[in-house]
Amino acid sequence: MTTTKKTTTKKQTTFEKLSAINVNKYVEKKSNLTYLSWANAWSLTKSNCPDATYEIGEMLVDNDLGIMCYTSVTIDGETLTMWLPVMDSKNQAMKKVPYSYTTRYGEKQVAAATAFDINKTIMRCLVKNLAMFGLGIYLYSGDDLPQDTIAQEPIKPTPSKSEVVDTDSPKWEALVNFCKENKAIGYNAVVKKISASYTLSDNALAEIKKITK
Repeated sequence: MTTTKKTTTKKQTTFEKLSAINVNKYVEKKSNLTYLSWANAWSLTKSNCPDATYEIGEMLVDNDLGIMCYTSVTIDGETLTMWLPVMDSKNQAMKKVPYSYTTRYGEKQVAAATAFDINKTIMRCLVKNLAMFGLGIYLYSGDDLPQDTIAQEPIKPTPSKSEVVDTDSPKWEALVNFCKENKAIGYNAVVKKISASYTLSDNALAEIKKITK
């Protein structure tokens, strides 16, 4: 009597499925930042996960801190929530009223948030929410391709004859401000930009990682 072994195929998780999708042809570039439109993000998600649904959460409005938007996405019984502040083109928090802040280049103005700004943030928050399920998540780490296409490694500055910057260097404060202003593009992308001009010490890299996390 012969017995046959049953082979079981492991079900692919939602994250495995969505994180393997290359979304590069759908992204747009603006001010050195990479964006995936909500329409393309949602279309790709529904094509691969037909049961996906989303909800828009209640906004948090603080007169001092600004406006925070929330979304939640449910796929295959799992619900994840994401949040995103309403920001201007320089990634400064927008509030109910206009305000100004001081930089080393002088006084800067931030306009009051409008319904358009809030709507745009909600949809950007939805895209970020979908990234938590895997769709286009590599864009947030500064990589160019999904995980199953390339082996992802931390980006370190290429040794060169450029000036070495440490946390006690005269240029450190300016670099800290640059990191804060560009926090949205992620650690790897920030380091890559700085490394075009400077060589960063291990201490500087560790501090930048804390600022951009």
